Amino acid sequence: MVRCYTRGMRNCHPACRPVPRTLLLSDARNDERLESAISRLPRGSALVFRHYHLPPARRRARFEVLRRLCARRGVQIITAGDEARGWRADGHYGATHSLRRTRLGHPMSHRLATAHSLAEIGAAVRAGATAILLSPVFPTRSHPGAPVLGPVRFLLMAARSPLPVIALGGMTRRRAARLPVWGWAAIDGLA
Repeated sequence: MVRCYTRGMRNCHPACRPVPRTLLLSDARNDERLESAISRLPRGSALVFRHYHLPPARRRARFEVLRRLCARRGVQIITAGDEARGWRADGHYGATHSLRRTRLGHPMSHRLATAHSLAEIGAAVRAGATAILLSPVFPTRSHPGAPVLGPVRFLLMAARSPLPVIALGGMTRRRAARLPVWGWAAIDGLA
């Protein structure tokens, strides 16, 4: 167990922080509203910085701006994508195969895996994930017309996970309040 002797979230080592319960995922749709959305996030929540739409240099520059804002607000920042390895972040987000290749600065950093099935939950556990984003719970603008788990199937799958489960896909605060899992994540629902 790592002990943290710093005051507040800003300087606390990632190993001391629990898996966030509220996560805002970034993309091209919400980029213009991110600063405002981050300012409304509760302390201890997280921004999952994806920004796949930007070329590498602009993506890194945008990350640094948002990282500083998150640090001031007590919000964790988690990266996604191969080129984001080694950036100063509180963890990494991605598919199980991505997590296997990830070497974060500290072994206790968050490793958030995406999953859509029980098999993928098992793979995430074997890859060393610290939490699972299970999706899609509800219909989502990100994948219009794609099959969804629905709340009952989602909860049955979440109950089988030995790791904290975070609901993703069409999530809002109201929907999250009805799902007794670790937390929830959204793109539009928080921005």
